[in-house]
Amino acid sequence: MQLRVTAFDHPDAITLNDEVQLEYIRRYGDGEGDATPLDATMFLPPRGLYLIAYDGERPCATGGWRTQDENPMGYADGDAELKRMYVIPAARGLGLARRILAALEEDALAAGRTRMVLETGDMQPEAIALYSSAGYEPCAKFGHYRFEDSSRCMAKPLTRP
Repeated sequence: MQLRVTAFDHPDAITLNDEVQLEYIRRYGDGEGDATPLDATMFLPPRGLYLIAYDGERPCATGGWRTQDENPMGYADGDAELKRMYVIPAARGLGLARRILAALEEDALAAGRTRMVLETGDMQPEAIALYSSAGYEPCAKFGHYRFEDSSRCMAKPLTRP
C-alpha cells in the first residue's frame, strides 16, 4: 500500500468521501452523513494535508487534517483537526488507518501545529478504539457537532518523539 498526497476534490477522494458519508448514514440513520462544511482549500499544505492509501491504483483509505485556531466553535490555537478518516471494508484490518493517522500527525507537527483534535461518534467504536490506542483522550467538545449527545471529541498533543 502506498500513501499519496491528494487533493480533497480529486475524483478518488470524492468517491471515498461518498462512501464514508454512506457509512455515517448507515450507522446514525440520519440520512445526512457528516454535514461539517469542508472544501478542498482547507487541506492544502502547509495549512492541511489530504492522503489516500492505494493498493496499486485502487484507492483504499483516506484521511486529512486542516488547520484550526481559537474560534467560537471551540477550537484552540495550534489545533490540527483530523477529518475524513476512512478505510474501505475490503482493506480493514491492514493497519491503513494507523499509517494514515501517523503520517497526518507528523505532517501537522512539521507545519507547527501543537495538538491534533478529532470528532467521532458513539456509533463508531472502531474509530474510538483506534484513537484511544494512539494516545488520544477525550476533550471538551468542539466543531459542528459539539452540541450532539452522540459526539465524541478527542485530542492528542503533537510532540517530537
